[in-house]
Amino acid sequence: MTAGKVDAAAIAARVEAFVRDVVVLYEQDPRLGAHGPSEELVAELRAKAKAASVLTPHILEGGAHLTQVETAMVLKPSGLSPLGPVAVNTMAPDEGNMYLLGKVATDEQKARFLAPLIAGQARSAFFMTEPAADGGAGSDPSMMKTVCRLDGNHWVIDGRKAFITGAQGARVGIVMAKSDAGACLFLVDLPDPAIRIERVLDTIDSSMPGGHSIVAIENLRVPADQMLGAPGEGFALAQVRLSPARLSHCMRWHGAATRAHEIATAYACKREAFGKLLVDHEGVGFMLAENLIDLQQSALMIDWCASVLDAGSLGTAESSMAKVAVSEALMRVADRCVQVMGGTGVSGDTIVEQVFREIRAFRIYDGPTEVHKWSLAKKIKRDHLKGRAT
Repeated sequence: MTAGKVDAAAIAARVEAFVRDVVVLYEQDPRLGAHGPSEELVAELRAKAKAASVLTPHILEGGAHLTQVETAMVLKPSGLSPLGPVAVNTMAPDEGNMYLLGKVATDEQKARFLAPLIAGQARSAFFMTEPAADGGAGSDPSMMKTVCRLDGNHWVIDGRKAFITGAQGARVGIVMAKSDAGACLFLVDLPDPAIRIERVLDTIDSSMPGGHSIVAIENLRVPADQMLGAPGEGFALAQVRLSPARLSHCMRWHGAATRAHEIATAYACKREAFGKLLVDHEGVGFMLAENLIDLQQSALMIDWCASVLDAGSLGTAESSMAKVAVSEALMRVADRCVQVMGGTGVSGDTIVEQVFREIRAFRIYDGPTEVHKWSLAKKIKRDHLKGRAT
């Protein structure tokens, strides 16, 4: 079976029904904590997703991946609940890691590291970002301090990493380190005593299992055949993952913002103030109208970027534009939903306040808005000077 022969709309419909009918019922589950859902809850949700034939819906039997346009159709409804991507196995960082391994891993690496991720039996972590206090790599990976050196048929890695999503509880790790030849990517089995979680950070978001950790890597020995690609190819291979991963974030959080808008709309259509429904007050009605505009424009940006990626020509500029436009638009949507609902909007009685927190973090994760704008500004200057030269 190939991606071109599947009915992505039918897959998306099954995912939406599962999230709305099953996953939403877990949104007040006591196994949800500040650092994400517990491993027990993740396993329970994924068992139900598997029974409903919606587990890892973007990857088909045999390993074929849906096109990016088709992936958008599926990932948006998976995000209708903050728990949805966890339940159906479309959540970051696993979704991006599966995409990367599907593109660049050897057959042996896929069998060992990718297969358990696709089956929803394991979670993964991508070890790239480093602590700012160490002067390490954040939005600028060229500042990387984590190093690796060849020792016989093993690579030895030392360094510290920060904001590593899902490190706690992960079974598969992808570690970036700097060698004399340049950046390298390694596949590692987790847990490993050489990879020590110093602490799990308390952050504004709470949807991702394992939270976000600061990690120390000390004398980690990795067999040479667990390197992805060749020495020095780490940055190039990371881009294989990062550009589509930014777009996947946009897809999932579009679903979350859509759900928040639905909840705010229902609230405004039943709550009365000053003799009429809230929705009939121009200030509230206009906010909901603006939500529709932002949601539709975001969907168009996602679909355009996905089509460019499918055509094989997606660059960092396109993914940066999508990341900026969609994250900022969805932040406006989430903020308006909170405002429309007043006190209820800032309470935990609905998932609106969580969506607000999650999307606020999304404006930073995978590159802050300002970094992407700076990158685009450099491209504008470069293209202008190139045009003058010719």
